[in-house]
Amino acid sequence: MIEPVKQLELFPTADDMQVGGDHYMDKAIQPWDYIIANNLGYLEGNIVKYISRWKDKGGVNDLRKAQHYLAKLIEVADGQSL
Repeated sequence: MIEPVKQLELFPTADDMQVGGDHYMDKAIQPWDYIIANNLGYLEGNIVKYISRWKDKGGVNDLRKAQHYLAKLIEVADGQSL
């Protein structure tokens, strides 16, 4: 069983740690801080996430993921999807 309290004791805030790599750590603004500050929804947030990390993590595949979320956002905005 993982004890998250012990893990967090090593890092004062969630911004001080990253699970699964370090592709956001060198950013001037953490993507999740930007997403929260701008009240972005799930689709917009994922677009920001993938665009922010594509050069450092997933390459063109991350751009395709952002494109996929953007296509869904456009469908929703046009009333073509829930």
